[in-house]
This record gives sequence, C-alpha cells and structure tokens, in this order.
Amino acid sequence: MTSILRKRLGVALGVAALLVADAAPAVARPAGPVERLRQDTEAIRALGVSGVQARVVGADGRESVAVSGTADLRTGRPVSSGGYFRMASTSKTLVAVVVLQLEAEGRVSLDDSVDRWLPGVVRGNGNDGRRITIRQLLQHTSGIHDDLPGYTTPGEYYQQRYDVYEPEELVARAMAHAPDFPPGEGWGYSNTGYVLLDMVIEKVTGRRAHREIGDRVLRRAGMDQTRWLGTSPVLPRPHARAYQLFGPGSRVDVTDQVTVDYENLSWVTTTRDENRLFRALLAGRLLPARQLAEMKRTVPVSAEVQRLWPGGRYGLGLVERPLSCGGTYWSHEGGDGGYITLNGVTGDGRRSAVVSMSEARGDALEHVVEQEDAASALIDHALCGGGAGAA
Repeated sequence: MTSILRKRLGVALGVAALLVADAAPAVARPAGPVERLRQDTEAIRALGVSGVQARVVGADGRESVAVSGTADLRTGRPVSSGGYFRMASTSKTLVAVVVLQLEAEGRVSLDDSVDRWLPGVVRGNGNDGRRITIRQLLQHTSGIHDDLPGYTTPGEYYQQRYDVYEPEELVARAMAHAPDFPPGEGWGYSNTGYVLLDMVIEKVTGRRAHREIGDRVLRRAGMDQTRWLGTSPVLPRPHARAYQLFGPGSRVDVTDQVTVDYENLSWVTTTRDENRLFRALLAGRLLPARQLAEMKRTVPVSAEVQRLWPGGRYGLGLVERPLSCGGTYWSHEGGDGGYITLNGVTGDGRRSAVVSMSEARGDALEHVVEQEDAASALIDHALCGGGAGAA
C-alpha cells in the first residue's frame, strides 16, 4: 500500500445546498452546469461527508459556488463558501513551482544530485543522495521510503496531535528504511522527498521554503487568503470543523492538530485561492514556458494510486488526469487532518474547479475510493461544462 492510500486510511486522508454567483455584472447563465454543481456537492454529502464546498471558475472568469452539509456537527452551523481548510499535499505544487523558478534562474538544475545540496543527508540502508536527482524528488521516482508519523485510531490522534517534528527528524525516519526501489526505476508517493526539496530551497536561497513560496508564488498569483501556520494547531476563521471516520460509530473531530510535516504542509487556503493558483500556473504566469513544459512531463503512477486517479500521470508536483469530454486536466489534490480537497484546471488555465470536503471517510479502502470518485466526478463535470478540455 503506498503512502498516499495509507494516509487516507489512517491520518488523512437532509442535505442543504446553496449556490452563490460572484459580483460580476448580471448575465444570464445556462442552468445546466450550475444545477450539476449543486447535484454533485449533494452527492458527496450523501456519502456521509459532513461538509462540502465547491467553487468553479468559467472561461469568462465568472464563479459559481455550491456548499452542502454542516460545518459543525455539534451546532449545525452551515458550511461557508469561503471557509479555510488545510491545503495538505496541494502545497507540493507550490514547492515544485519554486524549484522550477530557481532552475529558470540558473541557481539549481533538475539533474543535480540531492547530495550536491544536502551532502550526507540521504545515506544509510541503501539510500544514496549521490544517485538521486532533484527531478526524481519532484516526480516521486526517487525510491525514498515514506515513514511520516500518523494516527490510525482516535486514541493515537489525541496522543499525537500536538507533536512537532523537524524536517531532519522526518528524513532520518525515512533513512531507517531501505529504498522502495532504485532511483528512477519505479514510482512511489514520497512526502519525505518534498521535505528534502524544502531543505534544498533553503540551502539554495538562504531562506525558509515557506518564505520563498510566499514571495514567489502567493503574491504573483494573488493568493492573499493562503497562510502558513507553522506549528499552530488552529485554523483561521471561518472554517468547517474537520472529521475523521475511523469506523462505525467512531467519527472524531480532528480539526485541532499540528501538521506532522509542518514546514512543508502547514498551509491553509480557500477554494478561491486554489483556483487562482492553478489558473495562474497553467496560464504561464508563474513559470517560463520551458519550465512549465518540464512540469508537465509525466510518468505513470503506481497501480495503487491508479485506483484514486484512473488514467492519472505525475509530472513535477502536478498531476495529469483524463477528462470524460476529451483531453486532460491538471491538478494536485490534498488530504490531511480530516480535510480532503480535489482541484483541476484545463490546460489553457481558463476553466478551473476546487472541491473541499471537511470529513475523511478513511475507515475502509472502499470508502476512500467512493469519496475520491464522487469528488473527481464533480471536477470532471465542472471542467467539461464548457466543452472539451485542453490538454
């Protein structure tokens, strides 16, 4: 079982609905796509997910938002259309953009070995940073084993939720294991690879990765609602409470916790800002054409992850998935601490969608796949609503 599925199965990974239009001038809109968005959010809620919010941006820049369920099972508070949630692994796209910007500036090469920048860090039990490249870290083809701490029961959650780990500690945990495969000879989702990339960014720039991300990505994309929380366990308001289903009768509020890989993954954001990120990226506003092309050079993912991303392929911090209406779209989902978020943008950056769920049904693989499929269907319908997707 790969780490992405283990995370969903362990840590994480009467319906009311509201539709909101943006403040653009009143123009008649086709009812079909808007009604479909409402139906798709309700379909996710009907699986048992406590709260859902979705935002679609059309080719004309107009937004449609749907929310469903409740933001707090105790009070019945409604879901906010602008609520914060943990970005989780979607932040890998942020990291990848910074690395590729540094490559465009001639400060780092994708073919550099990890050892060039972090000498001696990747060593032991068959791990060898001299044989692993920056590209392989970005692409999850390094073979580095993942051993991030995580909880699989309510008791473990309450015991571990405020534990803090430094990047070096997380890398050391991985180095205690043999590689999953020789570098470049397989594909395995490795959060540890992105811990190392954060360390490389700091070595190259002299600044912590989250500061480089703020200056180089968030400001350029207009993502003023995205924040790095560090070791804080509390999200900004408004936000839906996050829940983890551990099994029948065992649904736990897991909102308050410190993100295990706090340096890399402790970002919170909104559906508005995630749309802005992917639209800016695919429209070419964050990277030169050559680096964006490198980011979009993909390889097949593992058989296990194919269950979540049928037909999916992985580039450099970016996932390519097929559209039912033809072509493909680009994305990078994230799941952690009860929040599961899927996103997608067409290849020209003009049409995008984000759906964030504030409950992870991680008690069984069947539920993980069921939730993933329903959210993927929402993204597909939203992107196909304006015609065939652009690859």
